[in-house]
Amino acid sequence: METSKNINLIYGRQIAIVGGGPGGLALARLLQLEGADVKVYERDINQKARVQGAIVDLHYGSGLKVLEAAGLMDAFKARYMQGADRFKLVDENANILLNDLFQTGRYTFGDENFRPEIDRGALRDILIDSLQPGTVVWDSQLINLSLSNGRWKMQFKNGTYDSSDLVIGCDGYRSRIREYLTDIKPVYTGAAIIQGEIDDPKTACPEIYQLFNNGSLMATGQGKMLTVQPRGDGGLTFYAAAMYPENWEKTSGLNFNSPEEVRSYLYNFYNGWHQAFYTLFNACSQFTYRPLNYHPLNLRWQTRPNITVLGDAAHLMPPNGEGVNLAMLDALDLSNCLSSGVYSDMEASLRAYEEMMFARASPISEETVEGIEDFASPNHESIQKLIRFFGNEENN
Repeated sequence: METSKNINLIYGRQIAIVGGGPGGLALARLLQLEGADVKVYERDINQKARVQGAIVDLHYGSGLKVLEAAGLMDAFKARYMQGADRFKLVDENANILLNDLFQTGRYTFGDENFRPEIDRGALRDILIDSLQPGTVVWDSQLINLSLSNGRWKMQFKNGTYDSSDLVIGCDGYRSRIREYLTDIKPVYTGAAIIQGEIDDPKTACPEIYQLFNNGSLMATGQGKMLTVQPRGDGGLTFYAAAMYPENWEKTSGLNFNSPEEVRSYLYNFYNGWHQAFYTLFNACSQFTYRPLNYHPLNLRWQTRPNITVLGDAAHLMPPNGEGVNLAMLDALDLSNCLSSGVYSDMEASLRAYEEMMFARASPISEETVEGIEDFASPNHESIQKLIRFFGNEENN
């Protein structure tokens, strides 16, 4: 490891964070605590521009650890969704296979098994509210970067420009920043999800509302999977997962801008399932097709002295409950590398961060990709494995 004491790598430098998700905002908070000059450039028009999605659970050794380091645990405790960490598994006839409701509450803060849930929008608000005024620059979708005299010139879709000494891409799986580090492209897993949002499930699909009971619901049967999660605003998000050919959304002939066509497809796909699931589809007026991609497990790039990425921009993988937590832990590691005074120069600090990030993410991604068929097209053995995992969590 290259070392040199008391080298302040962030002093006098302007740092641009592209992307205002949990990873980018956590990084901004951590760097500001160290005295850094930071701006977060976010494509959303404003803080309330869109629903952020379903709830997310934070973990003891990652997401919660980062909030502790950022001095935000009290704010999190005031906003997290108590009881939303419960889990219910049912079959296609809505028969309960596993009900974690009666075990919820057995863990609390400070226990490594506790994974409290919070609405993504609430988590985002906590992080934004912790930043210095004006840190987040809204309506700033990056379209071009150019390097001149060691500084990055940034061009945004709204016609504005800015510059910085260090650019950090926290801009998700479609990252524009990653293009300046590697030309590698994401790989399709073979699975995809059809996602739906329902704003008032209590009225629109009361049977489902009662079944998931403000926790996570997973339904499986006939080699198919359906997941339902609550949102902090009282709505829900559902994911219908399956194995599909690559580019299926284009070759299927299905028009995803037509809710009626997508509903008809889902009715047929889940033929024979309990009627409550059809009311779920019927209550949804907008569907989104999301292919599940990942970055090749051997992805690496030559470290550059003034640009890097974190989270999905760096190590895209299918959903596994780790994405937000990994992005936030990336932010903590990167902040530490930049501000610790350990590394001799910026390039050395970024190299150390990237080595830690890849070493952590690669085995998790590999395990997730290997289990993608269990997720999208589960058989009896994988269902029993799921029951054993959740039913005996304390022994894992």
